[in-house]
Amino acid sequence: MSQSTSHQSSRGSGTSEARSRLLATATRIFYAEGIHSVGVDRIIAEAKVTRATLYRHFKGKEDLVLAYLALADRELRAQAEAAQAGERSAADKVRAVCRTITAGIRSPGFRGCAFLNAAAEYPDRDHPVHRAVLAHRQWFLETVTGLLAGTGDTPAEPAGRHLVMLRDGAMASGCLADPVLVSETFLAGVEGILRERGA
Repeated sequence: MSQSTSHQSSRGSGTSEARSRLLATATRIFYAEGIHSVGVDRIIAEAKVTRATLYRHFKGKEDLVLAYLALADRELRAQAEAAQAGERSAADKVRAVCRTITAGIRSPGFRGCAFLNAAAEYPDRDHPVHRAVLAHRQWFLETVTGLLAGTGDTPAEPAGRHLVMLRDGAMASGCLADPVLVSETFLAGVEGILRERGA
């Protein structure tokens, strides 16, 4: 993140370490408990920094929330890229990306999609947090649609939207039902999309 880079160069490793600790603490608590229910005082206390340190790195809580979502976005993009790297066919790339989703669903402490959760807390489409959510979702839609385009001759946009909806359902169900069954159901749905496209 450019903000992190500038702090590292201008303030040194101690400052960037404090920023990383703040962001890691906020990420853990925001994801586990929600955003609005967590105040900056708790984040400061658990990160073991001063209030002045927080405001030296972040303009306020909203800036910290945006940094949390930016970190989640970078991690998910990296996972998707890494998953595709070992696959040759477009269909297998789709399957690999979707397996990263089910790995998350089956992981300890899974609490659904960080972006869907954030959108529920920030429903105003003009709010910067909601816009960050939409930007991430647009990336995912474009990614899977691009991959699906390589699995058949018909337009891939409907299949891409279908896959995103399946993913949303799996992420919502994964913390409410058996994550193994949810994962199996999601992957079966993905196979249905690929079969429909002739892959």
